[in-house]
This record gives sequence, structure tokens and C-alpha cells, in this order.
Amino acid sequence: MTMPFYVSPEQLMKDRADFARKGIARGRMVVVAQYDGGIAFLAENPSRTLHKVSEIYDRIGFAAVGKYNEFENLRVAGIRYADLRGYSYDRSDVTARALANAYAQTLGAVFTEQSKPYEVEIVVAEVGHSADGDQIYRLTYDGSVADERGFVAMGGAAEQAERRLEEQWRPGMSLAEALRLGYGVLAADPAGGAARELGAEQLEAAVLDRSRPRRTFRRIGVATLAQLLSETSTVTDLPQDEG
Repeated sequence: MTMPFYVSPEQLMKDRADFARKGIARGRMVVVAQYDGGIAFLAENPSRTLHKVSEIYDRIGFAAVGKYNEFENLRVAGIRYADLRGYSYDRSDVTARALANAYAQTLGAVFTEQSKPYEVEIVVAEVGHSADGDQIYRLTYDGSVADERGFVAMGGAAEQAERRLEEQWRPGMSLAEALRLGYGVLAADPAGGAARELGAEQLEAAVLDRSRPRRTFRRIGVATLAQLLSETSTVTDLPQDEG
């Protein structure tokens, strides 16, 4: 009779964490940043249908990197949670903090109880009626939650990206400035080489627009995004019919 193979709990958790981190690092990056009119999302994503940035509820947005099928399951579960809570109580009772806590429980349970952890990292953001009321929560594969201020980057080379954001982001940036900063982060070479050229059609962009009374999530079309990213453009905000 052979003895069962033993792995210490510490080694098991380390192996799962390493596995999840490698999967996330292969994903294309997402940048989330506050601007003077709300919260902007910018992701490297050439697909027009498989979104990495989505709406969850009235003032809440969702962004993710990693395995699409896994974070899509989380997105759908988040929408169901928000709809049920808003219907059972009140729409104002649906908050990013409560949703982040629900996601944390799910990710933590999968990480500790299942043989394979989710290879995902997600952001849940809620736009407030003023900049002080904005909330950005970052959740990792093991259910850890971080309350981010101003900006966050996820995916491959996220550490270098966050250093650049820390150096260049400032409160009160216009939408165009925030998107250009995000573009610079996405296009940068982690090894220090020349930056890549990314067209607007290779990017996915959206905002949580503070000026809207309820449905604040707005997608940014390719043409408008190209204008906002242009250094010579005078566009500072979205057209009224955008999104």
C-alpha cells in the first residue's frame, strides 16, 4: 500500500497563489483612474463584444483581467446580486463596498476550497456625487480587498504601471488627460524599450459619468476615443449622445 502524497498547507497555498498570479500576468492590462467628472476605465482589448469593462448597477462599474469565462461569471453574479438587493430594499442600498465584500467571499472560498483558484483580478468602482465620494476597490484571486485612491492598474507589468500612475496622476484631471495617461501606461514597454503604438480600435474605454442622475456608465466609441487621445484635440469630455 502506497502512502498518500503529502503537501503542507503553506506550500499548497503558495502553489495556488503562484498559479493564479502567472495567469493574471498573461492578461492585457486595465487602468482605472478618477478624473474631474467621474471614473475612467481604459483596457487593451481589440474585441468589440468580449468586454473587460462593464456596468453593474446605476453608479457602479466593473473591470477585470485574467480568464474571461471566470471574470464573466463574477460579473453576471454581481449584476444579479445588485438587482436583487435593489429590488428587495432600495436602489441606494446597492453599494460598491457591499458588492466588493460579496466578491471577496466568493474568491476567498474558491481559493481555499477548490483545487484551482480563479485566475482573475477585478475592480469594482462607484462614482459619487462628488470626487470625495468616489470608491475604487481592487480584489485579487484570493479574495483580498484593497481600497484604492485615485487610480489602479491590473494585469501584466502592473507594478511598473502603478509607479507611473503614482508619478503622473493628479486630482482634477480632465477626461482626455486621464485617458492619455492610461494610454501611456498601456503602451509602455515594461523592459524600458520604446513604447508600442496602440490604435483606438485596440482599446476599450468607458466612464462612470458623475453628471448623470442614475445610469452613469457610458462606453466611449472608437472615433471619440481617438479624438480624446489626440494631443492636438480640443475635446475634453464626451458628446451628449455618446454611450
